[in-house]
Amino acid sequence: MQLAFILYKYFPFGGLQRDFMRIALECQQRGHKIRVYTLIWEGDIPDGFDVRIGPVKAFSNHHRNEKFHRWLQADMQQQPVDRVIGFNKMAGLDFYYAADGCYEEKAQTLRNPLYRYSNRYRYFSGYERAVFAPESKTQILMISEVQQPFFIKHYQTQAERFHLLPPGIARDRRAPINADEVRAEFRTEFNLRDDQYLLLQVGSGFKTKGLDRTLKALASLPTELRERTRLIVIGQDNPKPFVVQAAALGISKQVDILKGRSDIPRFLLGADLLMHPAYNENTGTVLLEALVSGLPVMVTDVCGYAHYIKDADCGQVLPSPFQQKQLNQALLHILTDAGLRADWSANALDYAKTANLYSMPQHAADIILAESP
Repeated sequence: MQLAFILYKYFPFGGLQRDFMRIALECQQRGHKIRVYTLIWEGDIPDGFDVRIGPVKAFSNHHRNEKFHRWLQADMQQQPVDRVIGFNKMAGLDFYYAADGCYEEKAQTLRNPLYRYSNRYRYFSGYERAVFAPESKTQILMISEVQQPFFIKHYQTQAERFHLLPPGIARDRRAPINADEVRAEFRTEFNLRDDQYLLLQVGSGFKTKGLDRTLKALASLPTELRERTRLIVIGQDNPKPFVVQAAALGISKQVDILKGRSDIPRFLLGADLLMHPAYNENTGTVLLEALVSGLPVMVTDVCGYAHYIKDADCGQVLPSPFQQKQLNQALLHILTDAGLRADWSANALDYAKTANLYSMPQHAADIILAESP
């Protein structure tokens, strides 16, 4: 079959983008042709992929997306496809990969009521309705159970259209046999002494991921411990507000903010704790990547994958409503209890051996290739 995959932007380090790539490659390996529609493509193009970049420009993102949608629909009319798989919400999809949460829920609970009179709201609400309305035929690939009730609440989406997928962690994220050697080399490279601690935070969208909360927690540590603790942040976002915050908190020397990169497994093995005190998070793939590498995790319970950390007993899950004081106290306790961190690491590695954390691309491909749109 000729398959069309649609996403607004591809870059190698985004969670949605990596999921798209692994699903598309799985479908290609099963003998199907891959066409990709996108506005931006950064990175290498796999052999056999037909990548078509939309020649559209606009002053606002939603106007640009509307033009992109009209262009790709016209292109597919000229060169039809058998299945259309979208990684962003829009009309005309056979399958939607639900990486994002429910927009309507956020608009009604987190925004000023006047927001719902804006052009931006009308656009995003309309595109979400095109996927989830009862009259839509789009099949929905869910990666988190957390958001499904919101879609049903606002759109009365039929339950049978939802397909819950298992996580899809790449197996190269698992701790290798020489994990101790990799950790030692990493810590030497980054000038980390044996008595120093490394906190790691990974993910684009620093504000949503709660980087401000992490910086406050680091600053709250007792002076001697704080000076022995470093934080490395990795992600595609504007670091300036957080550089300013770190300076105001007096921890600039302890903090490094790096752009997205492909060697995340080394950081997971070299760190002592993953910080993920997110404000909201549909899933949180990095939580499972930390788990399978044996890295203890600090996470808020609003993250869709936080329950895996609790199930594996490999970290601290902070309850809602979030309290900064609780995060500060938990960080202090974890850093000063080496036995607790060792137990969490061992629990994580044991859990990774048996839990189904790796098969998402295969399950997604099964549904895409078997269902009648």
